[in-house]
Amino acid sequence: MIGDRLQVTGQHAAPSNPSIGLLGGTFDPVHLGHLRLAEELGEVLGLNHVRFLPTGTPPHRTQPAASASDRLAMVRLAIAGNPRFVLDEHEIHKTAPCYMVDTLSEFRAEFGSERPLTLFLGADAFLGLSTWHDWQRLFHLAHLAVARRPGFDAVGWQAAMPAALAGELEQRRSATPADLHSSPAGRIFVHDVTQLDIAASRIRGLIRAGRSVRYLVPDAVLDYIQRHGLYRHEP
Repeated sequence: MIGDRLQVTGQHAAPSNPSIGLLGGTFDPVHLGHLRLAEELGEVLGLNHVRFLPTGTPPHRTQPAASASDRLAMVRLAIAGNPRFVLDEHEIHKTAPCYMVDTLSEFRAEFGSERPLTLFLGADAFLGLSTWHDWQRLFHLAHLAVARRPGFDAVGWQAAMPAALAGELEQRRSATPADLHSSPAGRIFVHDVTQLDIAASRIRGLIRAGRSVRYLVPDAVLDYIQRHGLYRHEP
């Protein structure tokens, strides 16, 4: 069961708000951009419960540079002290490709068909959604909350969308967070978040070059990276 593998940070293991936010990724390493996105979307949507889902085997990208155990440890350190955030180990131990549609299906089996679930995505990730495995079924399993940076070219963003994805956005877009609480799945909420142009690949590159990544990752994560010598010799 998913709940059996849940690692809870803080004292609020059973939040009163039934809606759940989900943020997946390799978190290689987890950085302040991930944390701020999760905090701002969680706040605007009124969620008390946001799960971080480190992936084990990503289907759309190369294998993570850090091991599963190191990435878990870094996320655990990064979210410590925030009662909104929870570390979920469901995907990290899988050796087969982790498809979000399968993960959401398993969450549905865990929580039932009526509990609202909201998948968090960055704007760029949303643009590529139609390349995901069985992507249209995602809307039957969860809502989508899309984080855009302030000043984002909304017209250009929508113009760059594949027609099928643009059609889904037009049909499902919601202007109010309340819509994501009144139904279990199927809505798309787009929200501008604080601009933090931080990329894990850039962080790894800086470390490889012997440069500082302070203030790009939490101090506890930086300390872990330094103590374990992570990313120094990444090809």
